[in-house]
Amino acid sequence: MDLSGVGVWSHHLRYGDPGEAADAAAELDELGFRALWFPDGGGPIFEAVSNLLTATREIVVATGILNLWMHDPAGVAASFASLSAQHDGRFLMGIGVSHSVAVNNEQDPGRYRKPLAAMSAFLDELDGADQPVPAESRVLAALGPKMLDMAAKRARGAHPYLVTPEHTRRAREALGEGPLLLPEQTVILCADREEARAIGDGWLRGYLALPNYANNLLRLGYSPEEVASVSDRLFDDVFAWGDEEAILRRLDEHRAAGADHVCVQVITADADVFPRKEWRTLAAALH
Repeated sequence: MDLSGVGVWSHHLRYGDPGEAADAAAELDELGFRALWFPDGGGPIFEAVSNLLTATREIVVATGILNLWMHDPAGVAASFASLSAQHDGRFLMGIGVSHSVAVNNEQDPGRYRKPLAAMSAFLDELDGADQPVPAESRVLAALGPKMLDMAAKRARGAHPYLVTPEHTRRAREALGEGPLLLPEQTVILCADREEARAIGDGWLRGYLALPNYANNLLRLGYSPEEVASVSDRLFDDVFAWGDEEAILRRLDEHRAAGADHVCVQVITADADVFPRKEWRTLAAALH
């Protein structure tokens, strides 16, 4: 499983039209991207994994992430074993604890608690399944030092989301030299700051309403006022925006900080449309 180079992170690959997702995945494979990543809000996640694996030949398909609160570990292990065997071990399982607002509900308002303990217990069950999910075939969504430590000890590495090159530097220090570090980088191909803010401001504010992400940025040294207002400094550090060269410079910054692989999430003015033109533009720049 080659987890070098650059991958694509996209909600379209999970929640868009399955036919177009498969067609796009095949093209991304041909364009030379190394992995496909997509999110999980519950439901038949392995149907999406199978759809993308079946449509491709070489590219790794990765969950970014599988929400551990929403799936039975025994079923997860069985599905992983089946799909991995069918598709030459190209399935990488990213696992995460998600966010309280996405997990708690009226029937169980306190379901989200002790996320570190929940992750440890979930991994215990994967290890104890009839067909265990090997540690080298899973990575953990990790932002803070304790989850990064678990990613180093109980998985192949970490998949941090909504992070900066400075976070990548700190994460590499926490993980050490062995484990993989596979950060997500959101990008906007645009002409200027005004266009970038028009596309990205509301998107970023939605994520900063989630304590996990806001707290991570506070740990990195941004002030509460910067987080609340989405300051230009914070915006510029979280997003890579501008032309292809600007995007490539940011990817290089992550690599220099210790990333093994960076997955780019392209956002555009129309979130419902697969950003296939932008993916092609980035692939041409990369190669």
